[in-house]
Amino acid sequence: MSRPVSDLDQVLVIANPTAGSARAPLMNAVRDACAAHAETAVHITTARGDATESVQRALAERTPPSVVVVVGGDGTVREVVEGMAGTTTATLLVVPGGTGNSVYRMLWGDRPWAESVRAVFSGEAVRRRLDLARLTEIDATVCLGACSGVVAEALDFAKRTPLSGRARYKQAFADACAAHKPYPGRVTVDGKVLFEGDTVLANVGGGRYRGGQYLLLPLSELADGLLDVVVISGQVDPVRIPDLIRDGSHLGEPGVYYGRGSEIRVERTDGEPLVFEHDGELIADTAPSMTLRVAPGALPVWADPVVAAGPAW
Repeated sequence: MSRPVSDLDQVLVIANPTAGSARAPLMNAVRDACAAHAETAVHITTARGDATESVQRALAERTPPSVVVVVGGDGTVREVVEGMAGTTTATLLVVPGGTGNSVYRMLWGDRPWAESVRAVFSGEAVRRRLDLARLTEIDATVCLGACSGVVAEALDFAKRTPLSGRARYKQAFADACAAHKPYPGRVTVDGKVLFEGDTVLANVGGGRYRGGQYLLLPLSELADGLLDVVVISGQVDPVRIPDLIRDGSHLGEPGVYYGRGSEIRVERTDGEPLVFEHDGELIADTAPSMTLRVAPGALPVWADPVVAAGPAW
């Protein structure tokens, strides 16, 4: 029988009301679920970057929270992670309130959020130390992953797609694939070239899923101290990619390359800027190359013991 966790006495809930599904009923339900077990404070974000600043302030208090709950999409999660990276006092609990919710799926699978909250306070959930990455050109923390090419282009299509939730990204991704033209690229892993040539996408990170439904990095582990990378070359028809990556079957395709390392560089070889995103956010004014370095075990997170299999602490 699981037993309540005794050190979870202070909870900070950070909620983004503009995220895909993080509306008042969800935020109130999360607050009430946490308040049933511990003293709970709520911060509603008001602008980009607010989540990072609010968690940094809270962690600097004399009595910092022991649990930081983020209610929002992958972009909001990334902001909270930026503020928590390197902390030794608090553990992150993600509640899905966005469009794709890939971070939540990485940690909890398809488990309902209310069950994940109960699992944390009952002692059923486990703490893991999640590997993060640092995007050196813009000095930003990457939680889920970063991608060039068609995955990044789909975010622009999503702005014009009159749908919601995962259906919105699914349609946007299909539209982006239909319009995509491969770019001349190179991907280097720990100083060795993994691939060079026409590139449709290069996805780097630790999260297995992107958009909540595409299994781009099926071999990735949460805390192995390494980053995974998959490159889909122009040898693969972009229109086929949504179906191929839904279940990870792209790894068996000619023209797909997979690697793992501590530093991964993605670049265009023609000197033009990359179309690049991380954690679901397009990066403006990118350089021709982007470099990610692993930050092993940088973030304590709550997770399902089966979904996030590995050594607990």
